[in-house]
Amino acid sequence: MLQAQTSRLARDLWLVHTPAGMADQAFAHRLAREGVHVQPDFLYHALEVRPNDPGFPGNGGMSGGPNETQTYLTRIGFPEAWTALDACGKTPRGAPTAVLDTGVDADHPDLAGRLKATVDLTGQNSPDTDTYGHGTTSVGLIAAATNNRLGLAGITWEGQTALSVRVFDRQGSASTSTLVQALQYATQQGARVINLSLGLPEDPGDAALDAALAEAGRTAVLVAAAGNTNGTGVYYPASHPAVLAVGAVGPDPGALACYSARPTAQFPRALDLVAPGGAGSTLCAGTSASDDLLVLVPGGYARRAGTSLAAPLVSGVASLMRAANPGLSASQTRALLVESADRSGGLPMLDAEAAVRAALGQ
Repeated sequence: MLQAQTSRLARDLWLVHTPAGMADQAFAHRLAREGVHVQPDFLYHALEVRPNDPGFPGNGGMSGGPNETQTYLTRIGFPEAWTALDACGKTPRGAPTAVLDTGVDADHPDLAGRLKATVDLTGQNSPDTDTYGHGTTSVGLIAAATNNRLGLAGITWEGQTALSVRVFDRQGSASTSTLVQALQYATQQGARVINLSLGLPEDPGDAALDAALAEAGRTAVLVAAAGNTNGTGVYYPASHPAVLAVGAVGPDPGALACYSARPTAQFPRALDLVAPGGAGSTLCAGTSASDDLLVLVPGGYARRAGTSLAAPLVSGVASLMRAANPGLSASQTRALLVESADRSGGLPMLDAEAAVRAALGQ
């Protein structure tokens, strides 16, 4: 036998390295002629579902450089959640998800084919434009086209998932009557998840919206941003019992971002979940814009921060869960989301993989 570096793996199994200066195939043929059964030392790979969007971590980053990536997706286990679905033969598609917000840039290339419907309930704007940009960001986190070699990866990969419902008028306000209509519209259109990245400090005593939220929550998972001031308690409607209240963490997973609303002595409503919302570089001392979230905005991409970004991450997971297991009720989905949270750091951190596996009964 040729002299070669070898190591014994089992009684009749040896690992043999091709000698320097000799091709693998030629060495294998030579061993075979000497009566040795030869096979390659095959390389296997983890069966992780990994999108090819430039902004997904590890894919080179957006035009700003290697730091321009969606690190928030890997922080809370989205690749593992997608892999769990793939292992069950399921595409990471979402259930119909309504975003009640400022509208959407329907022409954004990273939203091509992703909008189930767009509607303006204010009577003042086109439903396919977004002057403020807030709605495009919320929709994009949930439904940016994924694995399309463009821009960012959305939580739900493909299909017409998102219903963009404009509820903010030209003055940047959303009235009770508009929000009630929006909730009714969303449920009539079959929305299984409704995202509300909006609110007011304290509880205004809005009985009409209270009733509409309770009714919508019977069939849809309602998710709301907790608010962006840290001394006034959880905002309404996040504080409503039918709604999941979502706070934000910055780079430190064990601490709320400085801006994130939280329980206070006067308003003790707890946060149901927390998720990455960005560092809040314009609000929080000692933070960097590079730690804000990379998101869609009208006509392009930018970094933003706020509980308004944390909430759509939860909505996106709920959308995956209800698509993967259509038999889950809204209340069951809410319970699984909260129960599967990662509390090892002291906060109820959204865990996408655990939530999806819980929905699959794993």
